[in-house]
Amino acid sequence: MKDEYDLSTMKSRPNPYAKQLKKQVTMRLETDVIDYFKNMAEGVGIPYQSLINLYLKDCVTSHRKLNLDWQ
Repeated sequence: MKDEYDLSTMKSRPNPYAKQLKKQVTMRLETDVIDYFKNMAEGVGIPYQSLINLYLKDCVTSHRKLNLDWQ
């Protein structure tokens, strides 16, 4: 392994898997929901959008269902 590499001579190419990792979406969330996750994110030291993603991913993996009782 070399001590140094000259990156200016290397050809760059896009990551073929980058689009499969995450998809950008627009969501309308209430301000209290955003504030809740922002405050929680400050406590654990990660971005609030990552925290929301982790929470939703946990819902997916545990097959959590929302119980709506419209009466």
